[in-house]
This record gives sequence, structure tokens and C-alpha cells, in this order.
Amino acid sequence: MLTSLGGLRMELEDCAFETLKDIVVTVEACEAFKDIDVALLVGAMPRKEGMERKDLLKANVNIFKEQGKALDQFAKKTVKVLVVGNPANTNCLMMSKNAPSIPQENFTALTRLDFNRAKSQIALRLGVPVSAVKNCIIWGNHSNTQFADVAHAKVMLPGGEKSVYEAVKDDSWIRNEYLSTIQKRGAAIISARKLSSAMSAAKAIVDHMHDWWFGTKPGEWVTMSVISDGSYGAPLDIMFSFPVEIKDKKWKIVKNLSMDDWAKSKFKITADELVEEREMALST
Repeated sequence: MLTSLGGLRMELEDCAFETLKDIVVTVEACEAFKDIDVALLVGAMPRKEGMERKDLLKANVNIFKEQGKALDQFAKKTVKVLVVGNPANTNCLMMSKNAPSIPQENFTALTRLDFNRAKSQIALRLGVPVSAVKNCIIWGNHSNTQFADVAHAKVMLPGGEKSVYEAVKDDSWIRNEYLSTIQKRGAAIISARKLSSAMSAAKAIVDHMHDWWFGTKPGEWVTMSVISDGSYGAPLDIMFSFPVEIKDKKWKIVKNLSMDDWAKSKFKITADELVEEREMALST
């Protein structure tokens, strides 16, 4: 393991990052987590082709329990935590439960990759830059039950800003092909590469932490999986992906967005899955 990490260290050195001051290579949690400000938990058993998320949950829950205990003991109490290893939402929940001295709002799971995919697919459909699309939402779990919602999304076109629904002019595509593409994108990449998403996941991690650190643009939100406060009827005690605005390194769930019956049905499916995952994890 140390040999492999040494190779990673060489790659980081070769990137010549101007902000990189030092690298500590270790396999000891007490050293890795000592007084850290940010924890990126990417180390989980990787998902392989044909593998169910429930299989991942069973394999990874004990890993994240131990990581949580180590964070609780060695990290700063202000540490900002991002869990990437799947099933990320429930891994994050179990980690937070094993780090009781760290505020639960400091724990997040990655749905920024799904958010980026949601924006990208709309941009591709309309032939515009990704920067022209804003305020997509990923509700719920980072899984194939996630709900990619564009009911409140906007796109800037040559004639001005329009709602995504108005610009696409094909509700059936949005509610079927588009939603399915986002839900199954990870599996499609595994099928093509025989490996999980790598470059796009790394970019999403950078995006997530950048916005947590520097804030979101006025009038725009991003999505993060955070501890549920019951907003929109989401169950409590789960890590649920919500639209959030960020200021002064603190996220806040965007409130009072409308949701039709179809959207509510999709929302419930992903919420129910997270409750099921939580119960499985707690019984492991």
C-alpha cells in the first residue's frame, strides 16, 4: 500500500501545483486525520460491473464506521467532510454517527457528479455551453433512484433566458430518456470502461469543495447530499441530496420550491431507498 501511495505522491509532485506545500504518505488514521480541515473519503470498495449497491453497502459500512471514529478522535471539530465512496449517502450517515463531536452539518456526500451530468445533458440537447444552464436539482440518493429535476432550471439562449422545459419543448424526453440517462450514467461508464467514473468524479469533488469554500453564485444553487431536516417531506436521519445555497462556508437548503405529483412520486422512491439503506447499515 505504501508503495502505491508513493507512486501517487510522485504524480502529485509532477503536477507542480502552486498551492501544494507538503504531502504526508501514511496508512495510519491517527496521522492522516490529525488536525485536518478537509476530509475527502474516496477510499471504498469500488463498484464493479453487475454489482448491486446493497453489496457495496455491506462491504463498506464497517470501513466508514472506523473512519468516523478516527475523525472524531483526531480531526478538527470544524473539519469539512465529503464522502465519495459508494453507497456515498449512507456511508456518510454512518460516518457521522460515529463522529458525535463533529457537527452533522459538516458531513456531506457527493451528488455533484450527478448535478454536473444533469446540466451537461441539457446543454447537449440544446446545443449550448454548460455554463448557460443553471439550477438543475438532484434529489435523494446517489443511485439509480436519484431524481434529476429540471422544473426550476433555466437556460440562457440567444433570445434570452428560458425555463428548461420551455426550451426543450419535449416533456416526455425530460421525464423519460433524460431522467433515465442521468440515473444510469454511472453504470453506462462502468460498462464502457470496466471501471467506475474517475475523471468526472474528480472534477465533481473539486466543484463541490470549491463551492463549499467560496460559496454559490447569487441566484444559483448546487446540489449536495446533507443531513435531512425534513424539507419537502424527506425523512429525517438520512443524507439526502437537496438544492443548496452556500455562503461563508455554510450550506442552506433552498426552500419552497414547487413539486407536481409526478415529481413527488420520484422523490418518494429515492427517499424510501435511503431509509432502507439506513436500516440495513444500522443492522450490520
